[in-house]
Parts: sequence; structure tokens; C-alpha cells
Amino acid sequence: MNKGLLILKWTVMCILFVMLFGWVTMFLWNYLVPPLFNGPAINFWQALGLLLLSKILFSGFGGKGGHAGMRWKQRYYEKLSSMTPEDRERFKARMREKWCYKGPDTSAGKSDTSNL
Repeated sequence: MNKGLLILKWTVMCILFVMLFGWVTMFLWNYLVPPLFNGPAINFWQALGLLLLSKILFSGFGGKGGHAGMRWKQRYYEKLSSMTPEDRERFKARMREKWCYKGPDTSAGKSDTSNL
């Protein structure tokens, strides 16, 4: 197959895909947002802009390749593997203190067992 024809075919398919995706976004927005939230209706170009904005905000521009969600996990395991067991436990405890939900402090007050 001619290389130029193949490039033209892929270009047309990409353009059609972007147009279809923009139309679907516009349709869903105009179907849901105005009735539910009294928001404005958008046109096709605004839908494409919305798609571009969401791409930038939620997945960035790419660059290094691979899955962005997996890079932090790999760095985390590399950091843990280079630590001593004592350092590893201290690190995990600090992360739990900083990021985990502790819930209401029930140890300071009296426990109410009258409902049991």
C-alpha cells in the first residue's frame, strides 16, 4: 500500500474521531447541564475546547511515556527498598499520620455503653 495513502487514511480517521468525540460531548453537555444545573448550552467548538481543557487538566501533555498513575508507585517502592526496616516503618507511620483519616477521637472521652 502506498505510504502517502496510508497517512491520508489515518489523518482522515483521526479528524473524524475528534469530530465524533466533540459532537458526543456537545450532545451530552446540552442534554444534561442546562436542565439539571441551569447551565448554558455549548456549541461544537466549545465542546472541543472543553475536551482539550480536560485533557490538559487530567492527563497532561504526555512526555515521558508510560502510565502516569504507575510512576508514583514505582518511585514509592524504590524509596522503600532503599530504606532500613526501621526507617521504612517510620516513613509509613508518617504517611499514615499525614494522609489517613483518623476518625473521631474516642479514647479521650468516656465510652458510652448505655445503648448496648
